[in-house]
Amino acid sequence: MGSFLMLAGIIALGYYYRTGGHYTLDLTTILNSSTHLNSTVQLWLFLAFAAAFAVKVPLVPFHSWLPDAYSEAPAPVTAMLAGAMAKAGAYGFLRYCLTLFPDAAHRLAPLISTLAVIGILYCALMALVQSDMKRLLAYSSISHLGVITLGIFALSAQGLASQQGIDGAVLQMVNHGITITALFLIVGFLEARTGTRRLEDYGGMARRLPIMASVLMIACLSSLGLPGLNSFAGEFLALLGVFRNNAVFGVLGTLVVVPAAWYMIRLVQNTMMGVRPAGGPVVAAERKGGLPDLDIGEFLVLLPLLVLIFYIGVHPLPLTFFVEH
Repeated sequence: MGSFLMLAGIIALGYYYRTGGHYTLDLTTILNSSTHLNSTVQLWLFLAFAAAFAVKVPLVPFHSWLPDAYSEAPAPVTAMLAGAMAKAGAYGFLRYCLTLFPDAAHRLAPLISTLAVIGILYCALMALVQSDMKRLLAYSSISHLGVITLGIFALSAQGLASQQGIDGAVLQMVNHGITITALFLIVGFLEARTGTRRLEDYGGMARRLPIMASVLMIACLSSLGLPGLNSFAGEFLALLGVFRNNAVFGVLGTLVVVPAAWYMIRLVQNTMMGVRPAGGPVVAAERKGGLPDLDIGEFLVLLPLLVLIFYIGVHPLPLTFFVEH
């Protein structure tokens, strides 16, 4: 439905920018055109495009499809959805809504920023109470995507986008794709070995799976924004841009670090630390010898992600350079 509304907006855009009786949907031609849409037309077209992008990001209250989709899909599909496809909405806001409809973007920026803040905090709290590891990561993903959206719509009173907010949002799009992919792959590896994703079924896995436990710890520390790992630079830049344009949104967005640390540490603690329950599928898999550590193939899949987590964490400049130029 969201994409259908965007299609209607695209057709309308071609109508308004027709020249000599010919419709055009060429973005460069439209941006360089002398035609200027009035504020009402911009508003409606912005909403038509935003309908699709809000579902894809997703913004609360258009988010309810994501936890179910992520939890039901196979691990590789979930990794692709979270790592790449979820960024289509954020990219759409940045590439089309802000450039094609700047007046409407400025008028609606407070509304979208408010929805982003609600999503950041609400989904972080939802992640705290999940017992299914995939659903926990799904709500975590929505929360972090809210930070990206907040950075994109860090607009000043003059309607100008904050360069820091944009830099941080794009950098965090890359970072989130790296980190959430690693997390979903690890959860997939655990589920393949044990047949369960419930946190209550795990415990004490670090002694049996030390390499997997170490990789999970690194990915979780990246996700919660530990300085020196990739997500810190992106979130810091995005929230700094937001704070400089609107201190209230900046402070509220920054509060995400508290529940993020809480639910990520809970994920590591419940799976890798403590004591396993006496029964259950994990114990059954262990007795059958079905709990091997990461094999060479699995580790090679995760290795590029781990390298990027550390490299971007200490040297994010190449990515921000490409964004600005």
